[in-house]
Amino acid sequence: MNAKKIRADFPVLTRKIHGKRLVYLDNAATTQKPTQVIDALTNYYTGYNSNVHRGIHTLSIEATNAYDEARKKISSFFNAQYDETIFTRGTTESINLLAYTLERLLPKGGDIAITQMEHHSNLVPWQQYAQRTGANLRIIKIDEEGRLDMNSAEETITDKTRILAFAHMSNVLGTINDVNALTKIASDHGAITILDAAQSATHIPINFKKTSADFLAASGHKMLGPTGIGILIGKRERLELLPPFHFGGEMIREVHYNKSIWNNPPYKFEAGTPNIAGAIGYGAATDYLNKISMSEIQEHGKKLTSYAIKKLEQTGATTYGPKDSDRGPVISFNLDGIHPHDAGSLLDDQGIAVRAGHHCAMPLMELLQVPATIRASFSIYNDKDDVDALIDGVEYVKKVFGGRL
Repeated sequence: MNAKKIRADFPVLTRKIHGKRLVYLDNAATTQKPTQVIDALTNYYTGYNSNVHRGIHTLSIEATNAYDEARKKISSFFNAQYDETIFTRGTTESINLLAYTLERLLPKGGDIAITQMEHHSNLVPWQQYAQRTGANLRIIKIDEEGRLDMNSAEETITDKTRILAFAHMSNVLGTINDVNALTKIASDHGAITILDAAQSATHIPINFKKTSADFLAASGHKMLGPTGIGILIGKRERLELLPPFHFGGEMIREVHYNKSIWNNPPYKFEAGTPNIAGAIGYGAATDYLNKISMSEIQEHGKKLTSYAIKKLEQTGATTYGPKDSDRGPVISFNLDGIHPHDAGSLLDDQGIAVRAGHHCAMPLMELLQVPATIRASFSIYNDKDDVDALIDGVEYVKKVFGGRL
C-alpha cells in the first residue's frame, strides 16, 4: 500500500490547518471521502436524481438500477445475500431496529449480554430494552490488557441469555474480539448474536457467512462512504421472523383499509424514500476498498499501530488496550497531568486532528479510572509520517505544559 498515493484521492487532505499540513487521525469517528465517492454522489444528483422503485421513466429506472447495484456491492463486500442486507441510517439505527423488533418477538425477561467495552450505541438500546421488558443486562468483563475475558463470557452467557450483542473492534481500546468463539458460546445456549462492526468493517475482511453471527451492523461513513447510510445484515430466517420497524411506503406488499401485508426482506424494513445517494456513495466506497484489498488494509493497519504505540510510549504517554499488533488501528492514550481536551486543542494548533473525550464509552472510562482519553485512529491514507507528526505534536504539548516554550 502506498498511503501517499492514496491520499491524492482525498481532496480534504490537501488542506492546511493553522498553516500546517492536515494530519487527520480521527478516523474512528468518521473517515474522509475519496473523489470516487464524491463523484458518485454528484453524478446521482446532477445526472439521474429520481425516486427508486416507483417510476417507469428513464431517470427512475437509472436511479433504481444504481441503488440496487449498490446493495449488491455492499452485500458482496460482507459476503452476505442481497435480500439479507437492509439499508439503515447507520450502526446506531441498525441496533435500535433490532432492539425494538426483538422486543416484540422474544418472551419478556431473560438476559441480554454485552461487554464492558461497548459504545453507547450498543449499550443504551439494550439498557432500555431491559427496562421495558424486565430483562437483565449482564456484562462480560475485560482483562487488564483490555481483551475480553473469555471465562467471564462463559459465566455470563447462560441458558437464560436471549441476546448477545458485542463490538467486533473496540472504538477505544482497539481490541478485536474473537467473533466465532463468542457466537459459538451464545448459539450453544440458544441466544441471538449481534455483531457491531462499525469500527472493524473498514480495517478487517469480514465474511458474514463465516462469522456465525445472526446479525451484523455497520456504518458507511466509517468506511469512506457518506454519512446517514449504513446496513443491517441478518440471516434470512431471522429477518423473516422479525416484525417491521417503520411503516409506510415500500415496506408493504398490499394495503387494505382493514389490514396490510408486509413486503419481503429487505424491503420490509425500509419504509419511505431511502437515502438513495447515500447508498450509491456507500457502494462506491466498497469499490474503492476492494480495489486496494482488505487484507492489505488490515496489514497496513497492524504495522502502523505497532509503530505508533512504540513511539507514543517512548514519549511517556500511557496507552490503553493490547500492546501487540493483534488489534485495530485505534489508540487511546493520556499524557500525565494534561487533560485530553487541552492536549487535543494544542495538537490541532499543529494541524493534527485527534479525538479527545469519552468516545461514547463512559462506562469504560469509569473502568479505566480516567475522565477521558486522547484517541488517534488511522485509515488507509495515514502512514509513518503521520505518526511522526503526532509524536512531534505530543512533544509540543508537553513543552507547553512544562513551560518550555
